[in-house]
Amino acid sequence: MPQIWMTYDELATLSGCSAADARMQAMHLSLDRRKSRDGNTRVKLNVALMARFFETVRESEFDLDEAITALRDAHRQMSGGLTTGQARLSRSVA
Repeated sequence: MPQIWMTYDELATLSGCSAADARMQAMHLSLDRRKSRDGNTRVKLNVALMARFFETVRESEFDLDEAITALRDAHRQMSGGLTTGQARLSRSVA
């Protein structure tokens, strides 16, 4: 099972609350807490919070997939507007 550690600010973003509320949530859930080398305290997510985190990652990847699909469609429309015969004809006229 992976371990995911987040700062209180990151946990707050995940939970949709303030950093202070995230800290209280971490204490209430008895999440493991450690001071990192960068000076920030990080909490280890439990299974429920990891599931929520993975869901947000999947949602963001889905948005990325939609953006890639839209770019490919736009490229097809821009480059595929002319058939090969039409392209040759337009080059010979020019």
